[in-house]
Amino acid sequence: MKIGFIGLGIMGAPMAQHLLAAGHEMFVRTRSKVPAGLEKATVCATNTEVARQADVTFLMLPDTPDVETVLFGKDGVAAGLGKGKTVVDMSSISPIETKRFAGEVNKLGADYLDAPVSGGEVGAKAASLTIMVGGEEAVFERVKPLFALMGKNITLVGGNGDGQTTKVANQIIVALNIAAVGEALLFASKAGADPAKVRQALMGGFAASRILEVHGERMIKRTFNPGFRIALHQKDLGLALAGAKALDVALPQTASAAQLMQSCAAQGWDQLDHSALVKALETMAAHQVAPEPK
Repeated sequence: MKIGFIGLGIMGAPMAQHLLAAGHEMFVRTRSKVPAGLEKATVCATNTEVARQADVTFLMLPDTPDVETVLFGKDGVAAGLGKGKTVVDMSSISPIETKRFAGEVNKLGADYLDAPVSGGEVGAKAASLTIMVGGEEAVFERVKPLFALMGKNITLVGGNGDGQTTKVANQIIVALNIAAVGEALLFASKAGADPAKVRQALMGGFAASRILEVHGERMIKRTFNPGFRIALHQKDLGLALAGAKALDVALPQTASAAQLMQSCAAQGWDQLDHSALVKALETMAAHQVAPEPK
């Protein structure tokens, strides 16, 4: 199959590599050097050309405005679309805007799936991402073999926009778990217990979680190099709170987590991994979970 891929960042590059390694012909658009492992891909001069060459065009971009620009801006994907082509947006963006984008793409005769992912850089590299899909079932079934090259847990949730709604829900859960793990390890550390041993003990009980396993270790070892940046998680929680306002739903714990991330951003930490949310808690407590490595 001829595949287009736009957005070759921390997540997009390894995802595209899996597709290319499976033998598909790939067309990419990038403003920087083509990432390692994608040297056999054809570099196109415009997003329009990517869509014109590809049967399926994947997007993996930071935010809603980025997707809108790539789709409908100057030399955008839309100009290269037509009957028989499919756009798959794997970015994490607004569910409301996603429905609008899908409608505009459908008017051009093309199909649209929103398919945000969870699993971070580790999942992207291991092809073990969770993929939450919104769109028509026939389109989903046609693209599913490609999803299977990038992820393990692949679910058609509903129509266009429902994939993005699921991702927002995922980000609420992840943010609150990071805050909970941060508070627990901070409490234990300031009480004089060894946070590493506390974490080890908790991993065998009802408090065990993937967040405690991975991000708890990051908090203790102070390894905040980004797998998923605070700035991006801030964006996702912003989508959650905007959606909650539109739906007349109160999300008090989500708002609290968003404020902790805002505190990190104010300190210039928004490019760190989202596990660094603990640094906001540490600042308030005047105590770190663990000392910085020497």
